[in-house]
Amino acid sequence: MPQTVTQPPGTTAPADGVRPGAYLMLALATAGFAVNFWAWALLSPLSIRLKGELDLTSFQQALMVAVPVVVGSIGRIPVGILTDRFGGRVMFPVVSFLTIVPVLFLGLAGHSSYVAVLIGGFFLGLGGTAFAVGVPFVNAWFPPGRRGFAIGVFGAGMGGTAISALTTVKLANAHGVSSPFLLTAVVLAVYGVVAALVLRDAPGHQPSSGSALRRLAETARLRVTWQLSLLYAVAFGCYVALSVYLPTYLKTAYDLTQTDAANKMAGFVLVAVVLRPIGGWLCDRFDPTTVLAVCFGVVTICALGQSTTPGLYPYGTVAFLSTAAAVGAGSGAVFALVARRAPADRVGGVTGVVGAAGGLGGFIPPLLMGSLYGSTGSYAIGLLLLSVTALASLVFTLTVVRASRA
Repeated sequence: MPQTVTQPPGTTAPADGVRPGAYLMLALATAGFAVNFWAWALLSPLSIRLKGELDLTSFQQALMVAVPVVVGSIGRIPVGILTDRFGGRVMFPVVSFLTIVPVLFLGLAGHSSYVAVLIGGFFLGLGGTAFAVGVPFVNAWFPPGRRGFAIGVFGAGMGGTAISALTTVKLANAHGVSSPFLLTAVVLAVYGVVAALVLRDAPGHQPSSGSALRRLAETARLRVTWQLSLLYAVAFGCYVALSVYLPTYLKTAYDLTQTDAANKMAGFVLVAVVLRPIGGWLCDRFDPTTVLAVCFGVVTICALGQSTTPGLYPYGTVAFLSTAAAVGAGSGAVFALVARRAPADRVGGVTGVVGAAGGLGGFIPPLLMGSLYGSTGSYAIGLLLLSVTALASLVFTLTVVRASRA
């Protein structure tokens, strides 16, 4: 169980055990996560436009939006370890300022060629690593009985992808492709300054010691790391895959316009965002493995039904929004388990590995969907594979993960 951090002299914890200032820190961390995720998701809404302008194949289009995902995912491992060492007060501003560089590159020059987009997208993945900063930072500010909800609220910062979906295409159409990138760079800079001035690590924060490689090896030996990595790869991976590929899917399968498809993707993201803290809240009150099993069951049924490409209204809409609710709540539930089971001085490292698994879980499906559609002209096989994967995750949750909770 995570250890309790003592209060500094002169402070008194309220009856619920939440430290003074914790909710302000939670709000700032959530805002930082949202802003960096906004930057991380800039290429997805523009993928249809760039496909036409750069004359890309379906696979090249999928690769373009997937590169930031995989880099941001793998990058969470070292960033999580660095957060255990230096704390969120240092790492949030650092990640935000570094992310400005690829954002400006893509906005000012990088969008003009496919190779440049891939290079810019590679470094844009930095924005996705902010997740590994926020979980250990928030976790240290809250007592065990409130961590599920608090980390769920922080996880709602993934709604930054909804901001990107709602604004990027409109800004690009009205003011040119550079405009959404320039706006995001300004917001990142403002947040970085505010974070550097206001953020504080939890009282009693003890930096982890030892080399990064040793800490990574110790994290890798924890059973909880790999069990929750598998679950998050499916839960959050499904969210990432659908949020980046949904505009392409809706335009191809239902002949929607680029703007309409982006708006519907934003609706998917918003539902997932709202349900993520609810998933964490449910895990503060019920067995998290039960919450996860229900979520995977919903995904199993919805993906199976959507494989037949039913009408978008109401069946397709219900299927996608139900899936969004399930993967949002399921993602919150996984990190409620991280807060419960990871050692206090390894939360950042475990978060990095589990978070990386979630992002990588979202890297493969868009490529697979693009390839399968290119060869078969149908998305049915890809959706059936999602249904089978969710069902396998349900069984794994109720057997292996539940049995190891002691």
